[in-house]
Amino acid sequence: MVTTYGMSDALGPMAYGTNDEEVFLGRDFNKIRNYSEEVAAKIDAEMRRIIDSAYHKTEALLSENMEKLHRVAQALLEKETISGKEFEVLFDEV
Repeated sequence: MVTTYGMSDALGPMAYGTNDEEVFLGRDFNKIRNYSEEVAAKIDAEMRRIIDSAYHKTEALLSENMEKLHRVAQALLEKETISGKEFEVLFDEV
């Protein structure tokens, strides 16, 4: 996302590295690094920021919906599978 598609405000809309395909007993994809250690550190920092942000959003969503999570988990423990409609009913219960 950061290095291939340039989806980072900190690094801008630029792709870093190039793909080099080598075929040996199937497919093996290698990434050639064409940037400095300083840019590599910025890429690492941006990736860490994105991962941390997603982690905190996920943690908040799970905390806010813990009762719903437990209801769905209990239903799955009892029935093993539930339909989409059953999930919606369990999730929408107050």
